[in-house]
Amino acid sequence: MSARQLPAVSVLAVAAVGLLLGATVDWQPGAVVLGLALLLAAGLRLTLPARQAGWLVVRTRGLDAAVLLLLGFSLVLLATTIPEG
Repeated sequence: MSARQLPAVSVLAVAAVGLLLGATVDWQPGAVVLGLALLLAAGLRLTLPARQAGWLVVRTRGLDAAVLLLLGFSLVLLATTIPEG
């Protein structure tokens, strides 16, 4: 693994923790952590230059960040507003 892929690998590690939480504890904390992983990806995509962002670069910086922010905030909002059943 090169240092260029470290941001994407860190996002994947946080997402893996979210999936593990969702599978073992409860879906809500797992979904929140997954949303936070998306928000982390958006923050890294906004702050890092394209050469250092590695696999996080898909399209333009603005489009990548907008999609990741929208998905991250939506997932966190959904997970926190649905009552526990």
